[in-house]
Order: sequence, then C-alpha cells, then structure tokens
Amino acid sequence: MADAAIDVVDCLRDLNESGSNLVMEALRGSDGFTEWAHYPSNEVHDPGSHAHYYLHAHSPDDRDRSDYAHFHTFIGPKGIPSGIRPAATNRQGPRQAVGDEGMTHLIAISMTPTGMPERLFTTNRWVTAETWYRAPDVIAMLDGFVVNVEHPSHILNRWLTAMFVLFRPQIECLLLERDRVIERWRILHPEEDVFEDRRLDIASSIDISLHQHIEWIDSALEGGSAAAEEVHDVATH
Repeated sequence: MADAAIDVVDCLRDLNESGSNLVMEALRGSDGFTEWAHYPSNEVHDPGSHAHYYLHAHSPDDRDRSDYAHFHTFIGPKGIPSGIRPAATNRQGPRQAVGDEGMTHLIAISMTPTGMPERLFTTNRWVTAETWYRAPDVIAMLDGFVVNVEHPSHILNRWLTAMFVLFRPQIECLLLERDRVIERWRILHPEEDVFEDRRLDIASSIDISLHQHIEWIDSALEGGSAAAEEVHDVATH
C-alpha cells in the first residue's frame, strides 16, 4: 500500500505540473464532455490483463449525491482466475454475457471537478449488465486489474492500477457489503428480480480521502507525512 501511495502521488504530481488532471486525461482527444457518453470513446482494454475501464457522468437529475464523473472498472472473462464460476442471479441460474462481452464490474471511483477521487462504490448487476460473481470471487480478481497500455494516458492507467492496491481493504469491504445489501433487498422484495430492480443501483459506497489515507499509512509505518502533504498540495491547486 505504501508503494502504491508513492505511485499515486507521483501521477498526481506529474499531471499537476503539466496542467492536467485525471479526468482531463480520460477526456484527452475528445470534443467536450457529454453526459452518459463513455470516455475515451472506445474505452480502455488491456489485452494482457483483460482489465477494462471507462469514465462517464450522469445527468444532474440522476445523481443521488455529488458526483462530477466516475470511472467504472472491470475484468474481462479471459482475465478471471480459473475455477471461478458466475453466481446464480435468477431461478434459471447465472445470467452471463457471451464471449468477450462478459465483463465483471469491480469498483467505481467517483471524481471531483478538479480530478480528485472522492468516493468508491459498487453497483447492482443491471447498471453495467455485468456477469455477476460472489464478492469473495470478485476479491480474487482484484490483483488482475493492471492497466499497462498507453491509451488514453499512461499516467492515468498507472494511477488506476495503484488505486486498487492503495485502497484494497476498502474495496474488499465494499464488495462484501454489496452482497449483503443485495441479499437484504431480495428478502424485502421477493416479488422482484433483485439484480434487475431499478430502485437499487448503488449497492455500497464509502467516501475516501487520499490525504487522510496516506497519512494513516505513514503513521502505521512510523514515517513522515510528506506524501500526504503533496496530495494535499495537488488537491488544493
């Protein structure tokens, strides 16, 4: 986690010095920023790890809370560890997309207008039409989220990869809570298919602060807080 913190800070510093930020990097080459569109337009796929992500924004009337834009992250079917099978989502068994379209959603990262991460959250199955796996199986996929391509920005891809390590405890907790929320909703609404119920979109979420989290890591390692202060400087400029 400490090594990942260094990567995250390095990426933020480099972008800040060049006059860019994480959201701007995802929008590189695009004409403006349109609600609901995916950025970059052809999304991002790593052919080696089968990691996949895109950035998009909802319309203001479709936001439960502040959210300028967010990254959705996935693992493709060829990147899933062997022996892991989709979970049953209805009486007929698993609802699984075919071939390369069978992406599995990992986590979403909500961003501020200044390009800083502010929240992590998980979604119900219908939100991304994903192939659904139980939380322990999704946790087993997290190490596989490595984006090592140049499109649209090597710095952005390096940052996203590091975030999965830096916030690994929070991500695991969110995935486990996601399953608990889904099960409670199923019990409370037995007449509905919980995985297609539009009333349930965000299953679990947590606010995050890079500054505070890195300070905690520094404290745990009995080190200084130079990295945390650098995050603070970037976030306030």
